[in-house]
Amino acid sequence: MKSPGISRQSGGVDIKLKHKIPGSVCLVLLGTFGIGICLGMYYLLDHVWNGLFVDWFMQSYMITHEVYSDEVGKMTVITEPLWGPLKELLLAVFIAAVLVCLFVASATARIYGKMRVKAAVTEISRMLHGAMAEERELEDIFPQEYAEISVQVSEIRSAMQRHEQMQKEASARKNDLIAYLAHDLRTPLTSVVGYLSLLDEAADMPEEQRRKYIRIAFQKARRLEELNNEFFEITRYNLQRMDLEKKSIDLYYMLCQMAEEFYPLLQEHGSRIVLHVGEELMIRGDGDKLARAFGNILKNAIAYSYPDTDIEIRSEPVEGGLCLHFSNRGPTIPPQKLETIFDKFVRLDASRSSHTGGAGLGLAIAREIITLHGGEITANSEDEMTVFYVILPVD
Repeated sequence: MKSPGISRQSGGVDIKLKHKIPGSVCLVLLGTFGIGICLGMYYLLDHVWNGLFVDWFMQSYMITHEVYSDEVGKMTVITEPLWGPLKELLLAVFIAAVLVCLFVASATARIYGKMRVKAAVTEISRMLHGAMAEERELEDIFPQEYAEISVQVSEIRSAMQRHEQMQKEASARKNDLIAYLAHDLRTPLTSVVGYLSLLDEAADMPEEQRRKYIRIAFQKARRLEELNNEFFEITRYNLQRMDLEKKSIDLYYMLCQMAEEFYPLLQEHGSRIVLHVGEELMIRGDGDKLARAFGNILKNAIAYSYPDTDIEIRSEPVEGGLCLHFSNRGPTIPPQKLETIFDKFVRLDASRSSHTGGAGLGLAIAREIITLHGGEITANSEDEMTVFYVILPVD
């Protein structure tokens, strides 16, 4: 397989690596290197060391002695090798040569491998940069041999684009909501100041009219408080990092307490909370944060339920945990809105009425708290019945 081409501009120099080095070229280079080593050794032995090697060899592996020669008819001096030690020397030289060749081959392969890895990493880096910075199709950037990387980059780029789009939409919704809240602050504030001014200026105002103005000013002041709380909720959601402090929780007792806390709001709406939860139901979690999550779900159920209807809370065991059902009867939530009901700054009502107005963070916060507990929250709405399902693990 051929390596990908590399083309990189650096100071006007175009550097390209088109193909990998063939194996035959590597063998030629390796052979040339070995011959060079041999010639170098010969030069050292014969010239630099002035024949010292030959003298050592003659003393160690050659023997000189006199023998009778029939040809000349007298004793003759001859020199011949000592075959035993010489064989050992040749074996040692052969082993050393093999080891040197192996070392050279290994070093060459290692260096060549590093060069190829570096080239491949550089090329992949260039392609990744191009894939993220350019609008071209990934098939035009990644060769066929990088098909798997191309698929992964495509998934990452799609996820990043979706996340960026969601962030833009959430930011736009938040900015719109803040603008709406800032505008809405003027109306109740003007009313409060106006009615208090009338009460202060008209000392002889009839008692019935005085009580009416005081009641209106109080209602407008409460609305100011709600709007201020919405601003605070937005800030707290953006800055707060949630940490859990888990402990054993009596779930039935918690839900009973919450039903009592919501009694004034339920009374105003003509509704009530009906519990179908076991009295001995215990879970482990952060009580304050779970109460906040359940409270946000109940506020949503009260705000969007028909007057004089019940809000039911049921529990049932599921595999590995517990499922709570929060159900209320009210207008059916369209499927397209149901998909975004847990997103930040999403509100179901388009009118931004004072009754249902909110920062659109309640269900987003509830989902974050439930998720931190290792649970899951979903919703279903059909036939004018909306049900929130909260699944929590039971340790």
